[in-house]
Amino acid sequence: MLFNPLTLRSLTIRNRVFVSPMCQYSSEDGMPADWHLVHLGSRAVGGAGLVMQEATAVSPEGRISPSDMGIWSDAHADRLSRIVRFICGQGASAGIQLAHAGRKASTAPPWNGGGRVGVDQGGWEPIAPSPVAFDARGPSPRAMTAADLDRVRDEFVAAARRSAAAGYQVAEIHAAHGYLLHQFLSPLSNHREDEFGGAPAARMRYPLQVAAAVRDAWPAGHPVFVRVSSTDYAAGGWTLEDTISFARELKKAGIDLIDCSSGGLVPDAKPPLGPGYQVPFSAAVRREAGIATSAVGLITEAWQAETIVATGQADAVLLGREFLRDPYWPMHAAKSLHAEVRWPVQYERAR
Repeated sequence: MLFNPLTLRSLTIRNRVFVSPMCQYSSEDGMPADWHLVHLGSRAVGGAGLVMQEATAVSPEGRISPSDMGIWSDAHADRLSRIVRFICGQGASAGIQLAHAGRKASTAPPWNGGGRVGVDQGGWEPIAPSPVAFDARGPSPRAMTAADLDRVRDEFVAAARRSAAAGYQVAEIHAAHGYLLHQFLSPLSNHREDEFGGAPAARMRYPLQVAAAVRDAWPAGHPVFVRVSSTDYAAGGWTLEDTISFARELKKAGIDLIDCSSGGLVPDAKPPLGPGYQVPFSAAVRREAGIATSAVGLITEAWQAETIVATGQADAVLLGREFLRDPYWPMHAAKSLHAEVRWPVQYERAR
């Protein structure tokens, strides 16, 4: 089952092994570098069905760090199109995760400590639903005004249109890991008193508006995913039951797949880490909301991934760190599962 194609709308993805979006913190002014071509391209060569590009900022202020990828101009899209052509040329599908970091913006790359980057160091003032800092190290972000809400929604739409023009076949909206849209969803970060705060339906309103706007701007035959944090792992926060309700509304808005992750909103969350620890989220959303899902998190073995898909706990699996360790994981998994996967003709002598 892991190596059966998956068809969403008119796009058929060659197998159910997807590359999870992973920040590389290796861009200058949001532009892709040779590193990104090799990093993403090698996973396509290695047999992945879908290669999802890292969180790609819809505006300069939407970056997590000054070294993040972006697609806020046509020049970015033009440079990214080369990577898309290479991925698709290997038989894989190309996806892009559209993102805004919100209050978690303007930080240093993790290997530089991950702390706040001030305006005098090339940083900027973060925005968020409410002026609530992520942790004690960070300043309070500026609460978004009505004009900010309209502008950021339009930035997501413009980024989606540029992505489609660059050739991407899948767009994923990042509403997880404590970034902007997740900040609207959780009552721990959203203290607004207008129509976008308060009850769960109100907190969902702005992310749903963004999702619907991106769906309208995206080619009708190509799918749109939404990545969610299925729970905050924090008292009084976002829950799996909230995620299921949100997924039902996303389905009504035309979203095709829910990418089920978790956590990231608060610094002291303690997820129960272990092999496949987030798979129950994917299974519950798939069952209760009636929408396709993908599972992610400590999925490392071929039999493990096969079991997740074959038993209907998810329609696909996303691998992150395992793909960093082994760009050719699908080739090795296919061999152990006695399945077929495409090898580049240049590598056939080693098959």
